[in-house]
Amino acid sequence: MKETIKNVLSNKWFKFAVVSFIYLLFVIWIGSYWLLIGLGVIYDMYISQKVRWAFWKPRDPKKSNSVTEWVDALIFAVIAASIIRLFFIEAFTIPTSSMEKTLLVGDYLFVSKANYGPKMPNTPLSFPFVHHTMPFSKYTPSFLTWIQQPYKRLAGWQNVKRNDVVVFNFPEGDTVVLEHQEQSYYALKRQLGYEYLVSNFNIAVRPVDKKENYIKRCVAVPGDSIIIKHGMLYVNGLPHEAADDLQYKYDIETDGTSLNVLKLRKLGISQDDIKASMLSAHLYQLPLTAKNVEIIKTFANVKSVKQVEMPEGAYASYIFPNDPKFAWNEDNFGPLWVPQKNVTIKLSMQNIALYRRAIDVYEGNDFEIKDGKIFINSKETTEYTFKMDYYFMMGDSRHNSADSRFWGFVPEDHVVGKAAFIWLSIDPDEGLFNKIRWSRLFSFVHD
Repeated sequence: MKETIKNVLSNKWFKFAVVSFIYLLFVIWIGSYWLLIGLGVIYDMYISQKVRWAFWKPRDPKKSNSVTEWVDALIFAVIAASIIRLFFIEAFTIPTSSMEKTLLVGDYLFVSKANYGPKMPNTPLSFPFVHHTMPFSKYTPSFLTWIQQPYKRLAGWQNVKRNDVVVFNFPEGDTVVLEHQEQSYYALKRQLGYEYLVSNFNIAVRPVDKKENYIKRCVAVPGDSIIIKHGMLYVNGLPHEAADDLQYKYDIETDGTSLNVLKLRKLGISQDDIKASMLSAHLYQLPLTAKNVEIIKTFANVKSVKQVEMPEGAYASYIFPNDPKFAWNEDNFGPLWVPQKNVTIKLSMQNIALYRRAIDVYEGNDFEIKDGKIFINSKETTEYTFKMDYYFMMGDSRHNSADSRFWGFVPEDHVVGKAAFIWLSIDPDEGLFNKIRWSRLFSFVHD
């Protein structure tokens, strides 16, 4: 019996059938049926063997050496890793504290692309395993835009839902100041002016799939209406079910003596936050969870702890949609409706600032305003039907997160995947022997 099974597994027709079946499922999944010609290649590899597909190997297996074996292993590893990275999971690093305490600076994640369905590359001509810039370079792009593919997403097993921690391409990352890539080009343009930017810095344009990767929590899905009042988020009129470790900034007044740094570190407050917290000899400003607020109130030298808040009606020009008609700030924002695919809305000069970028940039229409009238693709209109779904993303550290409050909606074609689990966590504030946060290793990212 064992010998029979061994003979079946080693049979070339059995191998051909198994590989062909897997390949056929893959072709059906991605929906590119011209790839069926690959079945001919598989047939030749296992049955007819007319072509030397592994041309780097000697014809006589006995002449194989360690070099050819290493080349064979390397080619297989690159192909396998590329397929896994493109269709299933990709590694991601947390560079900022915008998602504390859910995710910490120094967390290394695996992001699942299969949950929402993997995006097919818009820019297929790209250096492998590199996002948008060549290694050891600040200005050399790692891709060529000679071929640009339209947006296409393969089938996944779920849609983006509220509270998912999502990785996505930064919506305003289509244009980048290379010397200040961590900042929005559009924010810099409003602040410094276009002429100053192009005269003093290097400006680059990137396609959707080569924009910078961001990670935030999805707080509103297509069709939702949101409003933020005194820092509290409401979705469709109901309080948002916030993460347990949601953070806000608090002003902390002491009796004139310093806060105990060791106690703050035990509360999980980063060294950078502590260093930046002192506003005066007796006033600090720290991002805190509700639990940490109650603990700090018990410190003997603490006189008061008060949440930081911009007043209602105070216009912040850096907040979406960057229009004085909407006197919004990060603590008092909205109401705002999140666009939904195939839903038609009325457009007017009163609300066009909210949806102009979605209509113009994300959905590729020719948009202009003339004499107080709205023209889309050269036709005057008072309504628009959205072609894509959109999402509203926010960081769990509410006062330390550049999110949808600053740059608006995230289109569906920018969604990369869902944060799955942490495989490594390095604490940048600790010494060599305490660098690894052992309790976070191989932990799942919870909604």
